Amino acid sequence: MAEILALVEARLRTGLGEPDARAAVTFLGTERIEVLRFIDGDVVRYATLGMSAQPMADPSDPFADPVKGPRAELVLSVRAGLADTDQVLRKLAVLAASPQVEGVIVAPGASLDLGEPLWPGAPFSSVLVAEPGGLVEDLELDAPMEAVRFLPLLPMTHNEAAWKRVRGAQELQERWLSRGTDLRDPLRAPVALD
Repeated sequence: MAEILALVEARLRTGLGEPDARAAVTFLGTERIEVLRFIDGDVVRYATLGMSAQPMADPSDPFADPVKGPRAELVLSVRAGLADTDQVLRKLAVLAASPQVEGVIVAPGASLDLGEPLWPGAPFSSVLVAEPGGLVEDLELDAPMEAVRFLPLLPMTHNEAAWKRVRGAQELQERWLSRGTDLRDPLRAPVALD
């Protein structure tokens, strides 16, 4: 596990640079989750470290493989200085622990809901998991382990999350794109869903 996390951190540094801060959270019955903060101009990126230590598995599978299975870390990018987004650290750790705690398999197109704002005053309490491969390349591991995927998180308002449940992730992303929505704006208004 420690070897995998060292490789994951090295990949994060390659893709995002040197972290300027890190925090660790441990939940009862789970492995420690760290959240690293990276500053890139006017954008701050938060990346989890620890979610990929174990493969995600279906909780109903009594024969879940301890080696095979999808592995991932989460990456959130927001504009710096507009809101107190550093308060998202614990929330990201909660999301990263969800595979261990709830048996959730986090994959592109999924919604993750916290039930409370991502940071104080945030209009978002959930995120859409986007496709990997943009900021940080997948990290290949020795077989039979699957690659670690670095999944971007896109904050959603309550109405956007409800619309996504009905229409799907692809349609929500197309709506954001067609309306020129700045998904990195921590104070953005919800996209029009008429």
